[in-house]
Amino acid sequence: MSAMLRVNKILRFFVKSVLPTVLTLGVCTVVLSGCGERPPIEVVQTGFRGTAMQQNYNPRYLKTQVAVNTAPAALEAASDDGPRAKDVYQNVKVLGNLSVGAFTRHMLSITQWVAPEAGCTYCHNAQNFADDGKYTKVVARRMLQMTQNINGNWQSHVGKTGVTCYTCHRGNPVPAKYWYAPSPSKNSGGSLADKAGQNQPMKSVGYSSLPYDPFTPYLLNNQQILVNGNNALAMTGDKANRSSVKQTEHTYGLMMHMSQSLGVNCTYCHNTQNWQSWARPQRGVAHYGIQMARQTNVDYMNSLTDVFPANRKGPQGDVAKVNCATCHQGAYKPLYGAQMAKDHPELLSLAPPAAAVMTSTLPPPVAEAMRSVLYFDVASPVLKADQQAGLAQVIASLAAAPGSKAVISGYHSASGTVAQNQELAKQRAFTVRDALVAGGIDASRAVLEKPQVVEANAAGEDATARRVEVTVK
Repeated sequence: MSAMLRVNKILRFFVKSVLPTVLTLGVCTVVLSGCGERPPIEVVQTGFRGTAMQQNYNPRYLKTQVAVNTAPAALEAASDDGPRAKDVYQNVKVLGNLSVGAFTRHMLSITQWVAPEAGCTYCHNAQNFADDGKYTKVVARRMLQMTQNINGNWQSHVGKTGVTCYTCHRGNPVPAKYWYAPSPSKNSGGSLADKAGQNQPMKSVGYSSLPYDPFTPYLLNNQQILVNGNNALAMTGDKANRSSVKQTEHTYGLMMHMSQSLGVNCTYCHNTQNWQSWARPQRGVAHYGIQMARQTNVDYMNSLTDVFPANRKGPQGDVAKVNCATCHQGAYKPLYGAQMAKDHPELLSLAPPAAAVMTSTLPPPVAEAMRSVLYFDVASPVLKADQQAGLAQVIASLAAAPGSKAVISGYHSASGTVAQNQELAKQRAFTVRDALVAGGIDASRAVLEKPQVVEANAAGEDATARRVEVTVK
């Protein structure tokens, strides 16, 4: 009898305690299996086994990406013969040097890329095509210049693939991916109410507790993104790493965005055996992509703030801006590397205004072991590839002498406003600093000095004034 009582007690305990737990775990397993990554998963190994150097791809997700990342067929090329568009049509400020046939082909392509349903009237007044009354026409003109700038000056990121309007728009008047500055946090008072820009699940950072605006510091402002040091546990002296946990969280937030935008994990750019190594070429490409996005937002998007109507602005009154997702949209290369731009050579370089003189040749860089001088185009912070090559000997000298530093001084011409020139000189100095970091030099060894003025020549500009000097000390 006593044995039967014990069996009954065990059964009651199982029914009341164990069975509900088992059922709960079963339900959770079903729910998680429905939300997680079910097999099969395709694995692409990019390093030694056991080092986690691999990319994991869900074939079901990739299948949905194909339609989004398929480039349309290019229209048949038009003859370059005949009169120029600027001589036939009125108020043609961009692409005016194309023949009428090539110009018409490009306008038809833009219609296909951006507004296939609205057609030409999305940007143009059907009664007067020369009219600039529609804001979309003014924006489109500036976007053409932006595209030319990206293809001409940022091959370090876009390579020979290049970009067109379709890269971002994909047949939509407004690109699917963009960002605004977020609304300020609504606090009710007290320390617990201040979220400090984080601890709020947002898609921009993978619904983590990381700072949910990783874009303003790096893709609009020029905040230092590098937080790793070259020396482990260096807490004092010149080698000390003074990056805070908060800075690190902002960096990680942007990295989360980049992984989501490209459909890859961290090892696409980083080496798990040495996280700060620049050996993987994708890291250098991403480095230039951050700079490219920043210049695009500052020089092109922000310049349209007064053009866009209120309903096209964010909660802070700012215009929509680009990030990695704007072009990539889930693919490691936009449109999986389809080279649309080669079919539209008019987009491959920034065309000068009609009245401009075609003289943009820069002096060769000064390339010495202890000193380098690098030159920049007018109003541009972009360090061209032939100029960047002038840093090679300086980088070698810095690598050979770990206790040395690179003193960076930005100079500018005297033409234009002082405030704008000083800001431009500072941005150029930042660009050179980033190039040194990309070459393996720790950011703490790059010392920036205040910009200095150089007198302009009689024509109002001096190519040698638009320079950055780097000295090893």
